[in-house]
Amino acid sequence: MVAQGEKQQGHRPGVYKQKNKGHKHGKHRTKGEIERENKGRVSVIALTKKQRKEQRKIDRKNKANQLRKNKRDMVLTEKRRLGSRDGPPILVAVVSLHAAVDAGAVTKLLRQEGAGGVVHQEHSVSGASDSFGLVVSRFKQRFTFLRTNTDDMHSLLDVAKMADSLMFVLDSAEGWDSYGDYCLSCLFAQGLPSYALVCQGVSDLPVKKKVDCRRALSKVTEIRFPEARLFSLDTEQDVTLLLRHLGTQRQRKLGFRSRRSHLLAQHVAFTPSGSAGLGTLCVSGYVRGRPLRVDRLVHISGHGDFQLSQIDAPMDPLPLNATAPRASKPGKDGAVDMMDGGEADAPVRVLMKADPSCRESLQTEAEVDPMDGEQTWPTESELLEAEEARKNKRVMKVPKGTSDYQAAWIVDNDENDDPDEESSEDDDDCDDEMMEEAPDNESQDGGSDLPSEEDDDDGEEEEEEEELCSTERAGADQRYDEHVDEAAEEEELKRYREARANEMFPDEVDTPLDVAAKIRFQRYRGLKSFRSSPWDPMENLPHDYSRIFQFQSFERTRRRILAEAAEEEEGAMVGWYVTLHVCDVPSSVMEGVQAGKPLVLVSLLPHEQKMSVMHLLVRRHPSNVDPIKSKEELVLHCGFRRFRASPIFSQHTSADKHKMERFLLPDTPSVVSVYAPITFPPTGVLLFKQRDDGVQDLVATGSLLSCDPQRVVLKRIVLSGHPFKINRRSAVVRYMFFNRDDIMWFKPVELRTKWGRRGHIKEALGTHGHMKCVFDSQLRSQDTVLMNLYKRIYPRWTYDPYVPLPLPWFKRESTVDVQDLDME
Repeated sequence: MVAQGEKQQGHRPGVYKQKNKGHKHGKHRTKGEIERENKGRVSVIALTKKQRKEQRKIDRKNKANQLRKNKRDMVLTEKRRLGSRDGPPILVAVVSLHAAVDAGAVTKLLRQEGAGGVVHQEHSVSGASDSFGLVVSRFKQRFTFLRTNTDDMHSLLDVAKMADSLMFVLDSAEGWDSYGDYCLSCLFAQGLPSYALVCQGVSDLPVKKKVDCRRALSKVTEIRFPEARLFSLDTEQDVTLLLRHLGTQRQRKLGFRSRRSHLLAQHVAFTPSGSAGLGTLCVSGYVRGRPLRVDRLVHISGHGDFQLSQIDAPMDPLPLNATAPRASKPGKDGAVDMMDGGEADAPVRVLMKADPSCRESLQTEAEVDPMDGEQTWPTESELLEAEEARKNKRVMKVPKGTSDYQAAWIVDNDENDDPDEESSEDDDDCDDEMMEEAPDNESQDGGSDLPSEEDDDDGEEEEEEEELCSTERAGADQRYDEHVDEAAEEEELKRYREARANEMFPDEVDTPLDVAAKIRFQRYRGLKSFRSSPWDPMENLPHDYSRIFQFQSFERTRRRILAEAAEEEEGAMVGWYVTLHVCDVPSSVMEGVQAGKPLVLVSLLPHEQKMSVMHLLVRRHPSNVDPIKSKEELVLHCGFRRFRASPIFSQHTSADKHKMERFLLPDTPSVVSVYAPITFPPTGVLLFKQRDDGVQDLVATGSLLSCDPQRVVLKRIVLSGHPFKINRRSAVVRYMFFNRDDIMWFKPVELRTKWGRRGHIKEALGTHGHMKCVFDSQLRSQDTVLMNLYKRIYPRWTYDPYVPLPLPWFKRESTVDVQDLDME
């Protein structure tokens, strides 16, 4: 019991008493405390990584939606502008694909019915083509119909480049014939715009036959046009449906024309000047594609590049609010109304005139100064340095014209021979010499399938005996032989044999017996690896390379120029009816217009008039089976240009060196290299071969690849030898060379065999061309030893902008009456 006056002792915690952590108010304040402490100030909001990712995703979606909306609006604007008051009329080309179909009946029906519109009758130049303008107030659209003559392939391709839509007139039974299929192949390869399929005479058939006819015709057309709609054109209602379809169909863009302003001539006048045969050509038409600038060059298809002096703005001959057809009058001073002459007394307003200081030049080739290669007199210090270098330099004899880079590939030869002798090989015509080895190679390899001359003679004798025995066929055979050109047959036979020999023994040549191999093949060199061995693209360039232009980066220049062309808003706007004054035009242009040829003008982009080395990626057309040899003259259609040239063929690879092909191979993409004016891709390419009778056959189609003068194309030759004595790791080879000097000259070059062995020359045996070679494995007796040699090859400068008019092949075949020949 504690006394009353004493104080009670409290409990004192020990050392093991639990002590809890105090509450941290700074990290867990209330919202009110935080607001009172901040006093109205707002702190920086820090986004988490997830929040930032979600925000970027939303921004990307919004940006994609805006771009999609802008592109949709732009497409709708262009679609609504075409054929309206603010755009050019819808240009429709009527093309007949069958000989039994009359396209004039289609244009006649369109002109008569016209869906209640106003028809502007227009004059034809030659009477063979038919063209007229049509204003349909019901649709608030205007059209221009142009009937194209399919007999002239150049005119057909030119009009197809300009047309907004192609109206193919088909036969109700067959659809199209063989020549129509040929025309479709050319149009598809060039780039096909929007189209419509039309046939006549189906409505007159009975109901059952009408259904069967449409079903059969649809089955034929789905090969070329899988989703096309077939229109029957017999009544006014059919015309209305067709016009509605032409005015509302989706326009297919062609890259080579949408990036350049172009114009189809409707009125042409020629004013001669003081120069002989030259004058000023006044061309009127609607601007299409892009705005047309007066300081840019224009290209007239088939005639060349020219400059503009001024652009005028005459009255529109096809106004949308027209109420009555306009009567056009024949022009004065040699003027020709291609489609509509307009009003003679209408006021003409000058839009712009060319400034000579800003106008692009017509220079196509670089100026070559022959004194660029000359040097000034050296100084004393340079003479001393040259003397010291001469004393310390090892002297080595090399062939004439060999550079230091080439000399590094040649082994020093102490023997006295004459390497300075010029080679007897001609670079331009060496292909013919290279193919002379086929008969020898075949005899060495143990037989061949090629027919010999004796077999040909025996075959001819047997044919002569059959003719004597068969009197009934004598008359038919005689008539058939009258149309056969024996010289052409012999040339074709020679070409076929060369192509087959190159296919069986690719690039193999024979070493000549009368000329040393080191002299005959002194321009060739061996490569350790075709893929990785270096080859300087700037060494020993031909003289033609001093005449061309090249870019530091062609792709970067192409992107920049096309981007500037897409944003260009200066000049005559799209849809304006203008008159172009073209300077210094030859009178032959006007002669072609008077003959009924369409006149197409295209505004060139910067640098597109300059010459360079163009590369085209093509594929052999399946309809052509004739061998096409490298450096053979061909007719090329590249975009709006057409010209003649002699290209070379090479493989399409991603390496820095490309092997040349002697023939255009089937079922394989090939690169065609040619000297031609610069053209910026994308654009379609067509290759034609012109026969002696004037017919042009389509041999290849493709697209423009690039402009690169430094693309290395190497020609390969293969020297072949045969093992004479075979040991375990070595063999004695003969028939590759025929003297000791050649063996020592080509000793550094690596050998290979057809069965995959690799080796090198060890030493020469005797003086008759036998040599001892070492390989990585034992050879087989049926193997062949090969040596690859290469040299760089260049195309020929045979560019010719003049292309003669082609003769349709069906007209050529019609000259031979096959019906009279009894071929059974």
